[in-house]
Amino acid sequence: MHRFFVDRSQISDAAVEITGPDVNHIRNVLRMRPGDVFLAACGDEWEYTCRIDSVEPDRILAKIEDAQMPGKELRSQIFLLQCLPKGDKMDLIVQKAVELGAYAVVPVASERCVVRYDAKKAAKRVERWNAISESAAKQAKRMIIPQVTEIIPFSQLGAFVQEQGIQVCLMPYELAKNMDETRQILQSIAPGERIGVLIGPEGGFAPSEAEQAIAHGFRSITLGKRILRTETAGLAALSILMYILEDA
Repeated sequence: MHRFFVDRSQISDAAVEITGPDVNHIRNVLRMRPGDVFLAACGDEWEYTCRIDSVEPDRILAKIEDAQMPGKELRSQIFLLQCLPKGDKMDLIVQKAVELGAYAVVPVASERCVVRYDAKKAAKRVERWNAISESAAKQAKRMIIPQVTEIIPFSQLGAFVQEQGIQVCLMPYELAKNMDETRQILQSIAPGERIGVLIGPEGGFAPSEAEQAIAHGFRSITLGKRILRTETAGLAALSILMYILEDA
């Protein structure tokens, strides 16, 4: 069943109004008509089963037939702190991170990042990544659209963690070797804790950055004996966390 996100203000009197780009998608791409059913979510725990009443040029009107709380979101909010990769790898990272349950994706500009964006290009990239996040959230039937934040410099990482109230800070690091310690760290995460996962760029963390991250409370963990690419490491870490936290 197709799924769309709406603002709370678009729901009233057991009805929902779809506006914006989704109207064209419903009318001309999906070719939905009165009587067709879809799901709507507005960023909280509720999901609504809706039946289309009318299809108009600039809006879709539908009646809410049922409301449910499917519990699809992890209790722990996971922030993927991803150092910028080159090319279009961030597109894939955002898409898969949303599918795997990330609460937000935070692009980080670190010393060894190959790519560099000026302010205009950075804004366009973030806009693109948020569009990818929305599409992935619809496909995965997420209850929220995870935000892709503005690009932040590595030097502001500590302040960001503090501002967001992130309680568990993890840093997959190629120099970390103790798998038993990693298991203990992951298994000690309490349900509902906010988690930050810091992933380095293609060139890895500069030694000063690794030291800085540890000083801000990040704990180095290992994802195994094999060296993972930057676009793989974050997704591997999210998969492990999803497995641990899914029923928490």
